[in-house]
Amino acid sequence: MEEFLDKSYEFVTTNGLQLAINALAAIVILVIGFRIAGWLRDLLLKLMGKTERMDPAVAKFLANLAKYLVIAFTIIMVLEQFGVETTSLIAVLGAAGLAVGLALQGTLSNVAAGVMILMFRPFRIGQYVDAGGIAGSVKEIGLFTTELDTPDNVRITVPNSDIWGKAITNYSFHGQRRLDISCGIGYGDDIAKARQVMLDTAKADGRVLGDPQPTAFVDSLGDSSVNLTVRFWCASADYWQLKWDLTEAIKCAFDKEKIEIPFPQRVVTMIAPGGAPNPDQH
Repeated sequence: MEEFLDKSYEFVTTNGLQLAINALAAIVILVIGFRIAGWLRDLLLKLMGKTERMDPAVAKFLANLAKYLVIAFTIIMVLEQFGVETTSLIAVLGAAGLAVGLALQGTLSNVAAGVMILMFRPFRIGQYVDAGGIAGSVKEIGLFTTELDTPDNVRITVPNSDIWGKAITNYSFHGQRRLDISCGIGYGDDIAKARQVMLDTAKADGRVLGDPQPTAFVDSLGDSSVNLTVRFWCASADYWQLKWDLTEAIKCAFDKEKIEIPFPQRVVTMIAPGGAPNPDQH
C-alpha cells in the first residue's frame, strides 16, 4: 500500500510539474504570439501607409488578415503544448474553410476584386467611368461593391467582380481630351472657307486649348455632303458642354456665311417611252 501511494505521489508530482511547465510555456507563447501579431499589424499599416496607391481600407484589411493568421498559428502552438493532435484539427479547419469558401465564393470574389481595384486604382472617386458596362461618376469604392451616379442622378451599386472582370473606360483619367466636331457642307460650297469658319469658331472659345493647335479637314465625301471635321483639345471637365456649345456655334456661323448644311438628296431620272431619258423630267 505504501509503495502504491509512493508511486501515485510520484506520478502526480511528475505529471503536475509537466502540466505546470506546459501551461507556463503556453502562456509565454500566447503573450509572444499576440505581441508579434500586434507588432506585425502596426508595421504593415505603417509600410502600406507610405504607398500612395494603397487605399487605407485595403491596408487595414491586409494588416488585420496578417494579425489573425499569426494568432491562429499561435493558438495551434499552444494546443501542441498540451498534447492536442493539431494535424487533424488543421485538416478539419481546412475542410471547413473550403466549405465556407465555396458557399461564399461570390462574396469572396467581390472582396478579391475590391482589393485589386483599391490597390491598382483604375479609377478614383469623382471620376467618370464606364465600369462593368455601366457609366457614371464614382461615388464610393468598397471591398464588396462600387457605387456610381449616372448623369441623370441615379445611384447604381455594382459588384466589384463585375467591374474587375471587364474592360474599364476612365474618361477622367487624363486632364485633357481630344474633341472632334463634324459637319457636312454642300458640294457647291467653298471647302477652304468652311474649314476656316470652323477653325475660327473653335479658336474663339476660351475653353479650346492652343496646344496642340486646332485643325480642320475633309473627313469624308458623303452621298449628299462634303463632311468636314474640326479637331481640338480641351480640359476633360469641359468636354460635353464644349461639344454642345461649339456644335451650335458652328451651325450659326455657317448660316451667317451662307454655307449650306444640305439635306439628303436623290436625283431621279424619268425614262421616256422608247428608252431615252427625258431631260425635262427630273
